Amino acid sequence: MKIVHLSYSDSQGGAARAAYRIHQSLIKNGLQSKMWVNDAKTGDQTVKGPINKRQKLLNLLYPHLINNSLVKMHKTQNKIIHSPSVFSSAWVKYINESDADIVHLHWIQNEMISISDIPKIKKSIVWTLHDMWAFCGAEHLTHDNRWREGYKKNNRPIYDTGFDLNRWTWKRKLRKWKKPIQIVAPSKWLANCVLESKLMAQWPVSVISNPLDTDSFKPISKKIAREQLNLPQDVSLMLFGAISGSKSHNKGFDLLSNALNKIDESLLDKKLKLIIFGEQKKDVPPDIKFPIHYMGHLQDDISLRLLYSAADIMVVPSRIEAFGQTASEAQACATPVVSFDNSGLTDIVDHKKTGYLAKAFDVNDLTNGITWVLNNHKLLNLGDKSREQAVKKFSEKIIAKHYFDIYDKVLKPL
Repeated sequence: MKIVHLSYSDSQGGAARAAYRIHQSLIKNGLQSKMWVNDAKTGDQTVKGPINKRQKLLNLLYPHLINNSLVKMHKTQNKIIHSPSVFSSAWVKYINESDADIVHLHWIQNEMISISDIPKIKKSIVWTLHDMWAFCGAEHLTHDNRWREGYKKNNRPIYDTGFDLNRWTWKRKLRKWKKPIQIVAPSKWLANCVLESKLMAQWPVSVISNPLDTDSFKPISKKIAREQLNLPQDVSLMLFGAISGSKSHNKGFDLLSNALNKIDESLLDKKLKLIIFGEQKKDVPPDIKFPIHYMGHLQDDISLRLLYSAADIMVVPSRIEAFGQTASEAQACATPVVSFDNSGLTDIVDHKKTGYLAKAFDVNDLTNGITWVLNNHKLLNLGDKSREQAVKKFSEKIIAKHYFDIYDKVLKPL
């Protein structure tokens, strides 16, 4: 069975990392897998970048043209990326001429291929979603309900003005995508969104978690990890991490800041320090009563493993997560996680067994969760339970088997 994965990147961003890990898990478990990307960074010989210099130039030009025309005409308070996916791509021709049995789509926006390109693919398709874009308009994440109701003129949010880019994009999907595709969602929450959507309610959808190399992501001595990273030994270390996460409304750093300022320090066994990774130190630090240490951008799994192992707790206060890879990585390194009881993180955190699920966006309960985990980490063996669950749910062998079954079903329909 030969698989070709189509993904904008093989390493830049959570969706790219998830796609690359799926690709790698298939290779390790005996499938012939290749990955085709616009932005190749890993140097992996199984990953193919742009076909020629002309294609490289177009890959840079197309997003620039779209962002300075259609996207600029759309005024919205939703600052998450919007992707109209207008320009056709040479990738479709290469896909159709390839010997692939399955074309596995991932995050294919930023003008990698167009909405009208997808039905031109003549191979069997599996599409793993890494956000909400497939069944929305141009937006990748949203808190409104247009994706459930259909993008009508009279249900546009009040924070949206100018050219209705989302309605225009959604109507193109509705018009072009007549044949359902096998969808894979990394969480039950995202799968339910697919089934509740106006566009994809009748499409087949399965839930398969994002894989993790649990032989690489595994705990090491907390003392050694802190020595290697030059972090203090005598305090509790809390992690928060995302690319420019403190600037992103969706990543919920504002909620974490408020929760930390509500913590009664007398209830903690040790002093607390916040470690932030994924961004550089700010000139004006956040207004938090606990000390903050910035780790910057960690580009390799070894550094991440050290950091997760050094920590006592990981907090992922996102408003929406399709899955939540930092949470699964932390758990694989025996670090319990605190998050909200919404979206994809509910598939990762087992309440009061591997962490704490606070009521959605309830700052007081987030405070309670952080305090509870810090005080019960060792007493209830939360770290070992987190590691055990991660191996059971996210290891590459298990996830590769799930994908093999999906491919087999697509190739041999009843």
